Amino acid sequence: MTIESQTPTAEQIAKHYSAAMDSVNLINAGKPEDMTAEEWADCLSRNKEHLVIMLAKDYWTTENLAPLQAASA
Repeated sequence: MTIESQTPTAEQIAKHYSAAMDSVNLINAGKPEDMTAEEWADCLSRNKEHLVIMLAKDYWTTENLAPLQAASA
């Protein structure tokens, strides 16, 4: 049995992009005062990994991926 991946709809792509931009904004905002250095390191790691996964997707069309690339570096 073969599982075929479905191309997401424009609305789904927009939601994925919005979620990725949430990660970008979180990373760019810097460590919140109420977060420990360890918590922040974990948060950064998880959000950067999210961006790496999202950048690997092949369904992007006209979205500006530069902020995702910069924040995932």
